[in-house]
Amino acid sequence: MFLVGEALIGEEPELAHIDLIIGEKTGPVGQAFANGFTQLSMGHTPLLSVVRPNLLAKPATLIVPKVTVKNMAQAAQIFGPAQTAVARAVADSVQEGVIPEDQVEDLAVVVSVFIHPEAKDYNKIYRYNYGATKLAVERAMQGFPDTKTLMYEKDRTMHPIMGFKVIRLWNPPYLQVAIDIPDVDAVKSIIKQIPQSDHLIIEAGTPLIKRYGVNIVQAIREVRPNAFVVADLKTLDTGNLEARMVADATADAVVISGLAPASTIEKAIKEAKKTGIYAVIDMLNVEKPLSVLKALGIKPDVVELHRAIDTENKAEHAWGDIPAMKKLSERMLVAVAGGIRVDTVREALKSGADIIVVGRAITKAKDVRSMTEQFLEELRQPEIDQYRIMTDF
Repeated sequence: MFLVGEALIGEEPELAHIDLIIGEKTGPVGQAFANGFTQLSMGHTPLLSVVRPNLLAKPATLIVPKVTVKNMAQAAQIFGPAQTAVARAVADSVQEGVIPEDQVEDLAVVVSVFIHPEAKDYNKIYRYNYGATKLAVERAMQGFPDTKTLMYEKDRTMHPIMGFKVIRLWNPPYLQVAIDIPDVDAVKSIIKQIPQSDHLIIEAGTPLIKRYGVNIVQAIREVRPNAFVVADLKTLDTGNLEARMVADATADAVVISGLAPASTIEKAIKEAKKTGIYAVIDMLNVEKPLSVLKALGIKPDVVELHRAIDTENKAEHAWGDIPAMKKLSERMLVAVAGGIRVDTVREALKSGADIIVVGRAITKAKDVRSMTEQFLEELRQPEIDQYRIMTDF
């Protein structure tokens, strides 16, 4: 048995973050217990978990401080409220049947305990560490999270210490506002007028990037730090290099031209996956987009069916191939772009589009906010988790 549990409970500076492992004394957890118990290090002295002096917790539990203990006041917090909190949580887990009572002499527990250097309130230190340990033990014994829960939750919220969100496109359809105006002040003004929405993407268009480079992404983030930002480079060569440049600029997606050689496209897609950003293939002026996709050994995250500005009054939207494209990759999204108006959004969605790309209809509107809201209304998508109450995770 080798079980792992984790939990965070409380508020700073007394919040508790518990990591723990549970397993047989004769296995790797028992070995870790013995090593930790006998190999001491300054400021991270492990200690046995006791309900009170002379009353050891069962299963035997070793506490390892995460934060360096620098003085006796901090040592007292570990050897006092945190030590008894962990012990009581483990003992109560046995009493409540979470840990089988007939296994307490066979198991060992190693608990890593976090106490903030500025923590003061012993009552909170005790209660938060008790709750976090109790929850971590339960999660370990239940194998939480299972794969289904992990896949569902991983893109829904952010780590509290990060301070910003990493947006993933898991809940289509989305509205992508393409900003091609090569004027940074105008760009910032437009973004400030665009309403906040979980279903909105900001695109740094090709003319904008040609003037300011990929660092325009930073200017966008000054106004909208948590936006999903697409950098439309329309890469034709050195795919891996340009994908890396976009990732380093903190964009969330790089756009590669469908006219590029297959090797360039594939290198860009691989680099995008390596750096955690989306790879978008723009099929602007590509005669047979489906054939291009079929020829690729690795598929993009998004394929964009794009009618050129210069041909908007002549070319028809090529939306007929969307179902065939989606058969090539279960997770691939399809974006449509080029002269889309409010009254054509439903047609695009009905054809299978996941992302509606709109440029001048929004950026050149007299009332940018109102026009954006009209397009968002056509998506008919509620805000993500608007009514969800976050508790344990």
